[in-house]
Amino acid sequence: MSELARATFGGGCFWCLEPIFRDLKGVTEVVVGYAGGHVPNPTYEQVCGKGTGHAEVVQVTSDPAVIDYADLLRVFFTVHDPTTRDRQGADVGPQYRSIVLAHDEAQAAVARAVIAEVSRAGIWDAPIVTEVVPLDTFWPAEDYHQRYFERNPWAGYCRAVIAPKVAKFRKAHAARLKAA
Repeated sequence: MSELARATFGGGCFWCLEPIFRDLKGVTEVVVGYAGGHVPNPTYEQVCGKGTGHAEVVQVTSDPAVIDYADLLRVFFTVHDPTTRDRQGADVGPQYRSIVLAHDEAQAAVARAVIAEVSRAGIWDAPIVTEVVPLDTFWPAEDYHQRYFERNPWAGYCRAVIAPKVAKFRKAHAARLKAA
């Protein structure tokens, strides 16, 4: 196994992104948390209060020999709507914005290139508004948010929102999935 790499993305509710990235071949860990804000060690309630500047994000650890950063981004841009500012479906607020938090300038350059590629491909009918910013600090979310979908498959939000999104992802990206 090559040296592991980290990527940090926000695209709506972190409960929705976590199971998607967890299913990908080459991904070894996914942690939900907060980034892109100005308050140290924010809580979920503070982030939902919209005053911390943080986005709900996932931090993905992966083996770049199996799935590289550009491919993680390509998945990211197909599993959320990167054309809506501060919202994903019924989830509204700056904590749900589309954001790539680059760990270094090389990641930022790849993110901008993949945004250009996705834009040229015409996957979305509107312009991509995803922010590409340097990662300052990643704050892991509270324990009860980790593996939320896995632990609460029958909860209303999981059944109505997350399960259909995960099913659509699995169908569209079947070749990228870990073996069952």
